[in-house]
Amino acid sequence: MTPRKDLLDIQSLTDEELDFILTNAVPFKNLFKRSVKKVPTLRGRTVLTLFYEPSTRTRSSFEVAASRLSADVVNFSVSTSSVVKGESVLDTISTLEAMRTDYVVVRHSNSGIPNLIAKNTTASVINAGDGFHAHPTQALLDVFTLKEVFGGDVRGARIAFIGDIQHSRVARSTNLLCRRMGMHTAMLAPSSLIPRDLPQDIAVFGSWAELYAWKPDVIYLLRVQMERQNVPFFPSLGEYHRQFGMTDDRLARVRDAGVWVMHPGPVNRGVELTDNVMTYERCLIDQQVENGIAVRMSVLYWLKPGSATEEAVV
Repeated sequence: MTPRKDLLDIQSLTDEELDFILTNAVPFKNLFKRSVKKVPTLRGRTVLTLFYEPSTRTRSSFEVAASRLSADVVNFSVSTSSVVKGESVLDTISTLEAMRTDYVVVRHSNSGIPNLIAKNTTASVINAGDGFHAHPTQALLDVFTLKEVFGGDVRGARIAFIGDIQHSRVARSTNLLCRRMGMHTAMLAPSSLIPRDLPQDIAVFGSWAELYAWKPDVIYLLRVQMERQNVPFFPSLGEYHRQFGMTDDRLARVRDAGVWVMHPGPVNRGVELTDNVMTYERCLIDQQVENGIAVRMSVLYWLKPGSATEEAVV
């Protein structure tokens, strides 16, 4: 393969690159079973996490992944940096460039910021979520998880995304990759949270009854992102849970049908789902977290800092 410097979205990945990442995540996951869970692959390299938005799972997953590859990890704390004094993103990157960082994992509330950074540094830039735009490593770990539970072939499987689709970069990236892998996708959400630019061949439902009739194999519950909603999109969180959340009654129906359940985290209990979903035998949330480390190890292994800068796709 031609060396790739950055991972900014799902669209730009070739089939060969996609297969490389998912295939190499398998031996990295097998590494977790060993008493010593580290390999020297990135010894001497530096991975910097640059998060302008709060994160627990994604940031810690990248930090663990880098550490297990023997890289040095630097956590750049935006809240205590010169950013709060008005330093621009490019000024921050210029400073980090002088420090000879090899990888920059960036999350930002504005779409396109990782692309801007990638054009202005020789470090490999990984988009860990930008605005409503993309979250490529989440999509990769989701598909890796689905391949595990479906025995390697997900073609023809049906996955339904439920919740705040309008504000979800996870829904955009994971839906895109699932469709690319041959899966059928559907959406269930309040009409106010359904994007107007969905492909016409994606089924859109307004009720669980319609979703049951579609017979999904996987239900992907999305976090209600109140921090991104500057106007009310539904009457209340309680009403949202009654209409669109996975209640105990809906969980019983899902269990009877043998449907798998996913969620990108963090979970809002009593909103997207009831407590009992977390202990449902086909709940994949913990498996997603574990697989996130393996997939991000594979991504770090795959990228080549300093290679020719690719044309960013905003």
